[in-house]
Amino acid sequence: MAEIAPRTLEGSSPVGSSDSLPPNRLLQAYRWMVLARVLDERCLSLQRQGRIGFYAPLSGQEGAQVGAALALAAEDWIFPAYREIAVALVRGVTLRSIMDQLIGNSTDLARGTQMPNHFAFRGQNYVSASSPIGTQITQAVGAAMAAQFRKEPLVTIAFFGDGATSSNDFHAGLNFAGVFRAPTIFFCQNNEWAISLPRERQTVSKTLAQKADAYGFPGVVVDGNDVNAVYLAVRAARDRAVSGAGPTLVEAQVYRFGPHSTSDDPRRYRTDAQVASARERDPVTLLKTSLIAQKLLEESADQAIWEDARRAFAAALEEAEKTTPLDPLSIFDNVFASRTPRLEAERTEAEASLRSGGAN
Repeated sequence: MAEIAPRTLEGSSPVGSSDSLPPNRLLQAYRWMVLARVLDERCLSLQRQGRIGFYAPLSGQEGAQVGAALALAAEDWIFPAYREIAVALVRGVTLRSIMDQLIGNSTDLARGTQMPNHFAFRGQNYVSASSPIGTQITQAVGAAMAAQFRKEPLVTIAFFGDGATSSNDFHAGLNFAGVFRAPTIFFCQNNEWAISLPRERQTVSKTLAQKADAYGFPGVVVDGNDVNAVYLAVRAARDRAVSGAGPTLVEAQVYRFGPHSTSDDPRRYRTDAQVASARERDPVTLLKTSLIAQKLLEESADQAIWEDARRAFAAALEEAEKTTPLDPLSIFDNVFASRTPRLEAERTEAEASLRSGGAN
């Protein structure tokens, strides 16, 4: 990893100040991280069993996601990539809603119109994820500009990986945000691999955060395994944005323990020794060790946290799996406010085909 050397944001508190997360919030952060880890491990297993169709793991990035989410206000808008499940959990999204979407049952909020793992939660200001790399970056800037015009004191935050810094939308989004001082936080989870492409094959820049210099606003490098450091960096960036000072690029340096997605085999491009070395900085373990050292957590209480998370996941999965599947004809719903004559005819034809077992 590149050297960790956070810079103090203009008009904000320095990282490591007395504004750190209080003990009760640190313990809460740990609970979120454990829940995210349990969900992640189980969903990877479920996909291998054929019980969900696709999944993008996040293990190794829980500290970065939880720390960032805790620094935001409820009115802020989340523009995720496709592995920000921990962010969704902190924002109040239920395990049941997540599993409904991954399974694609009749209570899936997206009504089966999205890929698994491409979540959207309107109640939590969590915008729909999409597969094209970096598109959420320009979308976040546009939404921030709209809030700016309306004089709404909120920010947007775009989550993306190191690979997205090579996309056209990264340049367009950061350049536009810099020119118009958009209240946007660009949160890069540098997990060292853009699928199989290592970071050093993408850019010779010492850090990804320094790319913000070209667009006229601060870039900050932070240890993404340190939930408190991430919290402070994002909170400072948010304070800066709502004060009218403009955007910030935060580079959280992490490591993706698992595959890019369930369609990926990371053993083809990295060694077990590399992963084992990265696991020595597991954010979940680091926070647990810190909490025990501060006498905020005991081993017995830690075991209970993990058991509670596993029970909660199992209950959500059971309910989601026994929920009725989506009606295949729902594909014709929500296309227009009311179905057009042609769409109505297509629906009638599809219904007849289903009744005949596809013989027509």
